[in-house]
Amino acid sequence: MSTTFTIPSRCDLCPRRCGADRAAGRAGYCGAAGTLKVARAALHFWEEPCISGTRGSGTVFFSGCALRCCYCQNYPISAQAFGKEITVERLAEIFLDLQAQGAHNINLVTPGQWQPWIMAALDQARAAGLHLPIVCNTGGYETVESVARWAGYIDIWLADLKYISPALAADLSAAPDYPAAAKAAIEAMLAQAGRPVFDGEGILQRGVILRHLAIPGHTDDSFRVLDQMAAWNDAAPGCFLPSLMSQFTPFYQAADHGIGRRITTYEYRRVVNYAMDKGLTTGYMQQKSSAREEYTPSFDLTGV
Repeated sequence: MSTTFTIPSRCDLCPRRCGADRAAGRAGYCGAAGTLKVARAALHFWEEPCISGTRGSGTVFFSGCALRCCYCQNYPISAQAFGKEITVERLAEIFLDLQAQGAHNINLVTPGQWQPWIMAALDQARAAGLHLPIVCNTGGYETVESVARWAGYIDIWLADLKYISPALAADLSAAPDYPAAAKAAIEAMLAQAGRPVFDGEGILQRGVILRHLAIPGHTDDSFRVLDQMAAWNDAAPGCFLPSLMSQFTPFYQAADHGIGRRITTYEYRRVVNYAMDKGLTTGYMQQKSSAREEYTPSFDLTGV
């Protein structure tokens, strides 16, 4: 089965709206050009328990990223273009293979720059029997239009809210518009997905998980992020699951931006206590032991 889809000739898939002619093979700001590129596809056991469960999340890591996070743990694929070019047909096969391995869901990591290709692959895979929930694992830097196009394809949004400060977003992710873009996109995700729905095993079938990675030296901005999360939760209690992460590891260019260390127990505990004081008590909080490099997968084209 072959599927036709439109490759952007003036790309506006992300908030950068860089206008790259990807149909002509030109790469956008994200590093993605006209041929789908994937770095890894395998069962992943280190997401939130309601995503990984007991059998693992069928995770596909896509090459490229619209952000430029100086501390990215996946920087070989996000910033250095590591990956293998594959067809839409091959991606559909990968989805079905992960389902056959027993995955609880299909987990698309940083998929936004490949949206038309992935939708075509999901159409093919569903026609061939794919029935798992689809997770969009995103840094939160999305357009409202892109979120709307995912309707009918994405069941679960696993989204970051990284910063509230435009200056911090500019410094650490080269995206001063991140706070405004992420707020609008997340509100669209919440409206689209609805309240969390679980199956009999406690595995999430539909809904939103909002993640925040606590960054060393920037707990004040974490408090502001939690203020925003609390505002959403106060307006519609239980509309998402919060997930506070302590796993910051000074990868890539973190030291060049003044964050060349792990977060301290004291810093993370302040963030956790603030979240609980704000009523964000039904969700996930990591142990400090999560800030270890072995939790980062090896990008070796597994499963591709």
